[in-house]
Amino acid sequence: METEAEVIEELRAKAQHIADFLTERKGMDTAVVDVTGRCNWADFFVITTVNSVGHLRGLVHDLWEEIDSLELTVRNRHKALGIDGWELIDCGQIIIHLMSAELRGFYSLEKLWSGPVPADAEIIPDAPDGTDPE
Repeated sequence: METEAEVIEELRAKAQHIADFLTERKGMDTAVVDVTGRCNWADFFVITTVNSVGHLRGLVHDLWEEIDSLELTVRNRHKALGIDGWELIDCGQIIIHLMSAELRGFYSLEKLWSGPVPADAEIIPDAPDGTDPE
């Protein structure tokens, strides 16, 4: 029986493998985000930027076989890909986000899931008129 730490390391290796695979296929700025302990429905996000809807479709097509080889189960497999520039592939504890640069910048998932603000951090509120108070 594997320990929880061993399971997490195995998932980390699979997430990194997916990231490397996407980078080899021209996914840009590919990142693995460790969300272990920050959410109860996933341990890792793999995020990459695509340069077009055609690129997105090609990556998804190539990715299915790779996911199968890693013995991951896709929970949301569907035939029609979205044309909005964002495809989310739910592999259980690994969530893969293929995003256009515009959507990736807007949603900023890496920043959103980077962790809590340290308890000793000084937070300076905006001034009521929206200007910087300093």
